[in-house]
Amino acid sequence: MTTEKKWAPEKSERAMIEGIFEGSPDAVGVAVIRLDCGCRKMAAVDSHGEPASKIIMYRDMAESICDQCKKDNGDFMRVTEQFISWNDPEPDARTKKMILAKVLGIQDQTTN
Repeated sequence: MTTEKKWAPEKSERAMIEGIFEGSPDAVGVAVIRLDCGCRKMAAVDSHGEPASKIIMYRDMAESICDQCKKDNGDFMRVTEQFISWNDPEPDARTKKMILAKVLGIQDQTTN
């Protein structure tokens, strides 16, 4: 059974996502990874699930990422949430599922 939940960017993440889309014309989505320390990792992805930008790490209201992220580069063991914020028009459901699996390793997240 799959729990339906539409992941959405927080207000503070929206401007960063829009900036990534602006600089990544091939992007169909931006992968957003939230870490337990409050830092974020984001990167644009194309329609094949390949990177369409560099990975951007940041921390809200801070000049730089935290010391832990400086040491481990935001280790995947500290991920608390991850999703893709889709660009309009969004890819079809099959393409979204493929991208989610390839980029985030998610097999059962809804594609709404």
